[in-house]
Amino acid sequence: MPAFPDLAANVITPMPKLTALIHIHNHERQLGRALDSVRFCDEVLVVDHGSTDGSLRIAREHGARIIKGVNGVDHGAYAQDARHDWILCLLPSESVAEELEASLLEWKVSEPAADLPGYNVGIREQTGTRWTFLKPELRLANRKKINWTGDCPSQAPDAPSLAGHLLRIPEEQ
Repeated sequence: MPAFPDLAANVITPMPKLTALIHIHNHERQLGRALDSVRFCDEVLVVDHGSTDGSLRIAREHGARIIKGVNGVDHGAYAQDARHDWILCLLPSESVAEELEASLLEWKVSEPAADLPGYNVGIREQTGTRWTFLKPELRLANRKKINWTGDCPSQAPDAPSLAGHLLRIPEEQ
């Protein structure tokens, strides 16, 4: 009798899908760079909190799904509008550096632990002509394991970190 291959060994585990989530309010000068940097995400969700500049036009040009923010609703609640469980949270003044993009692409082909609340990501912030390294922040969140109220999840110092960083260029004051 011929031997049959082990079909269970050939089952392919689907890669986790990733949603980028960005809250905006009149960020037309910064938004394009942020959206360009998340092109590898499976979905880009922009929550608009009453922009009156060209922010919405820029979001549409980048193919983002736009949701109108509602006064009084915690910003973290919009994670439930994402199509995927894993959420990459960015501020409009941030962009994904190449090394972090590579880490996230590697993460997608791995089998992320389903019980983790998320992963920390380093932040490099431009201050004048210098770059400052800030503490890593929880930015890749599993919405089934963590809730948050602000634009980004609460800190989780014990969460694993991904290689790479977000680049933050605050708008001029």
